[in-house]
Amino acid sequence: MALASTATSALQDAGFVGTWDTDVLAGRSVLDAGAATLLSGNPSFAGKPLPLDVALGRIHPEDRGWVFDRIRKVRRTGGLVSLEFRVLSATGEVRWILNRGRLAPDTGGALRGRGAYIDVTDLYPGSVPAGLDADAAQVKHLESAADHCIRVHSALDRYGDENLRLISSMLLLGIGRALAQRDP
Repeated sequence: MALASTATSALQDAGFVGTWDTDVLAGRSVLDAGAATLLSGNPSFAGKPLPLDVALGRIHPEDRGWVFDRIRKVRRTGGLVSLEFRVLSATGEVRWILNRGRLAPDTGGALRGRGAYIDVTDLYPGSVPAGLDADAAQVKHLESAADHCIRVHSALDRYGDENLRLISSMLLLGIGRALAQRDP
């Protein structure tokens, strides 16, 4: 029982929004309650097969065209789905969403897919996650930059270029100092 509550808490902390399940042949996607609320704007759509334009009704107008094009393409070819786009919440707040999943043939050969939506708004400059003041949001952005820089540094370490590794080390040092100065 503790594991389930820990997993739920970890998913919430990671920005988990909800899941999707797509039947490509039918041209319909089923969203869970979290995804239906944020992506379609209607929690009563949870568990119901929806056309793409309804399932993703809250996509930001500037992102709508390219997102739908990419989804239509992967619905033709199958494969990995990995998109970051903006949605407008019911209150008009802009949220950044990462959509990750995969479309593959099922046992009968029909293309089906499953995936998840994760809120990554905190990774974008100028975005202030709900419940944080501007100073706390700045610290969150620095922490996010540190996380990304650590991944870059590790990749450059495996790549083996000492000059690039030195640059990433200097960046990590600078971010660490900035975080230390902000933390009383």
